Amino acid sequence: MKRGLSLFAVGLAMALILTGCARKEEGAVGEKTLKAGFVYVGPVGDYGWSHAHDQGRKYVEGKFPWLKTVYVESVTPGDAGRIIDRLVNEEQCDVVFTTSFDYMDETVKAAQRYPDTILMHCSGFKRAENLGTYFAELYQIYYLNGLMAGALTASGKVGYVGAYPIPEVVRHINAYALGVKAVNPDAEVHVRWIYSWYDPNKAREAAEALVAEGVDVLAFTEDSPAVIEVAQEYTEKGKPVYAFSHYSPMQRFGEDAVVSGQLVDWGIMYEKILKDIHDGTWKSEDLWWRAGEGAALLGGEFDEPINKKFVPRLKKIMMETADLGKISVYDLVMKRYEQMKTMEFEPFTGPIYDQNGELRIPEGVQATKDELLSMDYHVDNVVTPLPRD
Repeated sequence: MKRGLSLFAVGLAMALILTGCARKEEGAVGEKTLKAGFVYVGPVGDYGWSHAHDQGRKYVEGKFPWLKTVYVESVTPGDAGRIIDRLVNEEQCDVVFTTSFDYMDETVKAAQRYPDTILMHCSGFKRAENLGTYFAELYQIYYLNGLMAGALTASGKVGYVGAYPIPEVVRHINAYALGVKAVNPDAEVHVRWIYSWYDPNKAREAAEALVAEGVDVLAFTEDSPAVIEVAQEYTEKGKPVYAFSHYSPMQRFGEDAVVSGQLVDWGIMYEKILKDIHDGTWKSEDLWWRAGEGAALLGGEFDEPINKKFVPRLKKIMMETADLGKISVYDLVMKRYEQMKTMEFEPFTGPIYDQNGELRIPEGVQATKDELLSMDYHVDNVVTPLPRD
């Protein structure tokens, strides 16, 4: 939500400078020190969501000499309020980042309790004068993964291990499925829900169950490499199962199975937010960064958009497209990736139908941000019903 600098923001910036809320410390340059606290839903060693956020924290801490950081990991939603209290009152943080959708309501309450503290909530939609939101959105990258999944599947069954059936995960599954359909219109997408952000055992069980049903490609939302390890184990036994990694670099856990994946650079988002706060220009808004801003990246490793072991095969698989003519799947992925950065191509462009045959996005129309953020249906090539409350 783009808004001009509010009187509150100006006042808050002045307060940080003049009243000591910024905890000015004398150093080599006599510059005020900013302290940031981070609340993580999982362990920083999960190799997924929390690990990626912590890499961003380390990046900005190393970049800004005036910044100090502290974090608390594996915080349940019910404990979020207490942890925020501790970061504000005991740790004396100037800004607190709460990095899970489930923390939204507690973050809103904390913003009311601490009007002189800035709070930033990741993936939420509720804001206040001292509360902003931010998110690195991955649906475009999931679509690219889907293109490769549709090309590589031999069984015509593509799988997805999902954490929770919330709009974010549903949106990513749908983008993945649309990519599969673009290359392989007859392929099906099967979903297994585990109702946990971090549970390697459940993720492994779900992946193995999908493979038992005939699935030979796996993507997932769960913050461990368990699904990738399953794919690697089957591949080593002579039954190829391909996988796409999630949030953090995971190709190392499945060199023979990981084709690509989605990566997030939270560091550049934290860099902007913290610099704005430090400079006194911060205002409450919603930062929603995608491929074009560099927050959402393609790859199982940061230096390898597609695993080099799969590049020759993807270059040999040819297909017809309406706008690009005959093209290899590899070249299609790379072309769409570049088009997404300028919004020349958007995955959620109609016609798009749901599982019941209802037209959800008319032909030639792009889904709005609100429609993407509230997505509560599966597209028509996802065969698993969406759970309802």
